[in-house]
Amino acid sequence: MNRFCRTLAGLLVLVVCGIAAAHAQTSYPDRPVKIIVPIGPGGSYDLVGRHVADALSKRMGQAFVVENKPGAGTVVGTQAASQSEPDGYTLVVGGLSNMAFNSALYSKLGYDPRKDFVPVALVYKFGYVMVGRKDLPHGKLADIVAAAKANPGSISVATAGVGTGQQLVAAAFMKAAGDKFLEVPYKGSPPAFTDLLAGRIDLFFDSIAAGLPYVQSGQARGIAVLSSKRSPLAPDVPTMSEAGVPGLDVDSWLGIFAPAKTPPDVIAKLRREIRASLPELKERFEKSGGEPWDLPDHKLDAFVASEYDTWTKLIREAGIKLD
Repeated sequence: MNRFCRTLAGLLVLVVCGIAAAHAQTSYPDRPVKIIVPIGPGGSYDLVGRHVADALSKRMGQAFVVENKPGAGTVVGTQAASQSEPDGYTLVVGGLSNMAFNSALYSKLGYDPRKDFVPVALVYKFGYVMVGRKDLPHGKLADIVAAAKANPGSISVATAGVGTGQQLVAAAFMKAAGDKFLEVPYKGSPPAFTDLLAGRIDLFFDSIAAGLPYVQSGQARGIAVLSSKRSPLAPDVPTMSEAGVPGLDVDSWLGIFAPAKTPPDVIAKLRREIRASLPELKERFEKSGGEPWDLPDHKLDAFVASEYDTWTKLIREAGIKLD
């Protein structure tokens, strides 16, 4: 009898645990979920965080709340996310800056993007465009490259600050072109564009959304886009490969990441719901100059690892540091 009771008790424990596990899986989320945006309001990280939060709140019947946590670029907010409980109730917007650049830019980083996070979904990407001052005598990319080879340092390239995407894209271009340009640092894109439009700077790299309005208004020239295909927003601007610098296909990307060891069933549920929300996010993303992106789940880890390896190598070779 005692053996029977013990066996029955064990079975009951297993049943109860199974029911509890099933309930945990189906009930997530049963309280508000925080999405950390590691920059202040505005910009692409914030845009992705708020649009995804809004879509998931509607689909999952629970509040997804954005918390802007800026500081040291994207370091402070990302580090805070890495130290949170891996239960699915704290997520972070991740992109090239916090999941690739920072590891090479900082000697001591308080988180490891390779070990501390798992990509839930990559949902948004946008390209860069090289713009030139409108009276630049070299109208085509091939002419610019040839002039820089003939007279190193004669052509100036603005950057938006050390460690920014604009600077790193410029570094990638100079490496691919094999030329030495005169790099002129600015504190952000607005002053760089001010000097470009005034003719004091020759070239500048920025997102298509930021650069195209000046091209479309005739205030600057669109030299080339850095994506693998032409932008529908600027069909007349060639890609780098088409214009004579092959192998330079650069897209910036953003998505949602979770702390490592977040339960797989929670990750799977978030992936399903985010993927289902992409059609309604398409128009919002395209208005911002980007496009929705649905990278298959089985490719996420390899893609993020590849981007990490590519950019950390380039940054270290270029000797770019923030500390």
